[in-house]
Amino acid sequence: MEITKDFEIDRSRYDDHNSNSNSKYVAKPGLSEELIRKISSDKNEPEWMLNKRLRAYKAFQNSKLNWGPDLIGLDLDEIIYYVNPDAENSRTWDDVPEDIKKTFEKLGIPQAERESLAGVGGQYDSNTVYHNLKKEWEDLGVIFEDMDTAVQKYPEMVKKYFMTNCVPISDHKFAMLHAAVWSGGTFIHIPEGVTVDIPLQAYFRMNASKGGQFEHTIIVTEKNSTIHYIEGCSSPRYAESSLHAGCVELFVGEGAKIVYSSIENWSKNTYNLNTKRAIVQKNGKIEWLNGNMGSGRTMLYPCSVLLGDNSQSDSIGIAFSARGQNQDTGSKVIHIGKNTRSLIKAKSISKDGGISSYRGLVKIGKNADNAISVIECDALLVDDESVSNTYPVMEVESQSAQVIHEATIGKIGDDEIFYLMSRGLTEEQSKQMIVSGFANDVIKKLPFEYAVELNKLIEMEMEDSIG
Repeated sequence: MEITKDFEIDRSRYDDHNSNSNSKYVAKPGLSEELIRKISSDKNEPEWMLNKRLRAYKAFQNSKLNWGPDLIGLDLDEIIYYVNPDAENSRTWDDVPEDIKKTFEKLGIPQAERESLAGVGGQYDSNTVYHNLKKEWEDLGVIFEDMDTAVQKYPEMVKKYFMTNCVPISDHKFAMLHAAVWSGGTFIHIPEGVTVDIPLQAYFRMNASKGGQFEHTIIVTEKNSTIHYIEGCSSPRYAESSLHAGCVELFVGEGAKIVYSSIENWSKNTYNLNTKRAIVQKNGKIEWLNGNMGSGRTMLYPCSVLLGDNSQSDSIGIAFSARGQNQDTGSKVIHIGKNTRSLIKAKSISKDGGISSYRGLVKIGKNADNAISVIECDALLVDDESVSNTYPVMEVESQSAQVIHEATIGKIGDDEIFYLMSRGLTEEQSKQMIVSGFANDVIKKLPFEYAVELNKLIEMEMEDSIG
């Protein structure tokens, strides 16, 4: 029996661009000191932030990238690094310009806020256009602002955490680029002992052709506090390449917990080169939940630094790669404290020649007594054209550490399809059942009940994409 490859993902809800969008300013392609100064000036930033941008720009000019997948199709001189939409940052949805509002409503924002979220932020190209936190959380001292506003309202707090010891500006080439041109993003601070039991969400939409988006996210949880943050991303399909190089810095206090859920659905013309890292103190826990469904090239490896004793990290992710896509994803964990625990569960699905790779690092320091790390990598190949790679690195310096690594690769074969079809299913339904069953243990951990838009996205990619 010949197994056809006739299922495709319907991305029409995400690939349509807003042709009616007006912008206050659209930069010329390419990067310059003049542009960096304009970005900083437009945002009325303090001098220390401008100086950090300029230092990062200088470092970027002298840097090279010599690892990861091929980025030969990305011409950094053709990227538009700053697009300022013709919209003010509003806390009232009615005040958002109609054309931008229609784009977000099509994607399910702010419907999710009305139904189940504690607060929502929306960014369009380079700037935030909507940001709101429900009063009950404001009264408890929770701070939920876009990054540009946070720089103005809480400059000393931002200065303390922004690209200092978590993701320094010298970290790698695209971190340097991000530090030079960052715009928008999210700043969250949860006071000691406060549990925000309803998620906060931000959605990042890149509309401009050849555009770049460089949002920055900082989340700080003080002692014994808890937060669940959900991030969604998408962009329309263009012939020209686009670039996403965001940065996420998480600070998990003693006994605190952050759940960070991210669904990235950039179009196939986008290079998604994101940096995410968490520093976890004593008895703290970070949970990364990641779904990577779009983009032509992805390089994404959320990193947890388990600094404190008894700190924990769980990283659970799934990547979908079709023709023209190379999903290079994974996770990094650095064990420093004693009795630390980490779990990495990575799944990938590849079809029509798509490439999915797991690239991970587990490093256990010599004083990280009794550290335990478990890595599980599972890949599903839908056809003979697709590729799955695994690049694990384990550096263990502690004699008492335990590291377990398991990797499996499976393929949807004729026998499985024939068996299910003999039970009354069509070929398409059979494929759908296999793919859904493979992804189920990851999907069920994603916050469907909280984020309507993310739920629809996962269903579209993993369940409704076949047939």
